Amino acid sequence: MNIIIPVLILALEFASPAGVFNNPVNYASQAKNIFIEPLNNLKEASSNKFIQTVDVDDPITYGEIKVQAMNYCKYNKTPDEKLIDLLIDVEKFYGVPSSMRGMLLSAACMESGYNRKARGDKKFSKDKKTPMAIGLLQMWPIYEKMYDTNRLDPESSARSWMKHIVRQIPKVKRQCKYKKDGKIWLAAWVTGIRYKKAGGRCKERPLHHRLLKKWHKNIRKCRAGTYETCPPGC
Repeated sequence: MNIIIPVLILALEFASPAGVFNNPVNYASQAKNIFIEPLNNLKEASSNKFIQTVDVDDPITYGEIKVQAMNYCKYNKTPDEKLIDLLIDVEKFYGVPSSMRGMLLSAACMESGYNRKARGDKKFSKDKKTPMAIGLLQMWPIYEKMYDTNRLDPESSARSWMKHIVRQIPKVKRQCKYKKDGKIWLAAWVTGIRYKKAGGRCKERPLHHRLLKKWHKNIRKCRAGTYETCPPGC
């Protein structure tokens, strides 16, 4: 990734307000430890939107999560940008802490590859042919009873999934005694997607979290200019 100091200085001179650029630049300065939040598409690059700068260690942004979800879900070769945006909007609504940003997207990636029509877990049905898990997040029929979920509708599935995770938070706080939001949400996440367990699942992690950690690590590397092959927009 080229370091173009003159361009960065010029952009800083015209920044308004402080810390924000009024041109769609996309350079990283290791010397200043500054990263320009990624452009997600050509339409955004041609607009007059302000681009917020962030420090390497600042909280992960949803713009960066979108880049990862679009480029690093190996189970999906043709990502649907509108669907990714929808999932981000749903997650934002529930106020996910910065350390867990992208949890809904990483789960949808691993469960179905963002395939809203996915059908699985046939081996668990009585006839071994009927799919028990349906849709974007591979939900079982219990979600229809608990949250009136339309499992084939991405928004309905995403909102039900998030509701179910949030519903675990009070129990997790009692069982795990965690104080930090990130730990509370992580425990609520694994508690919500697995069977009940005596004593809770405070020390466990969902498999989806591995992918989320990888995305966050990619973002940190891109910000620091140490990622060998950054995705488009990084």
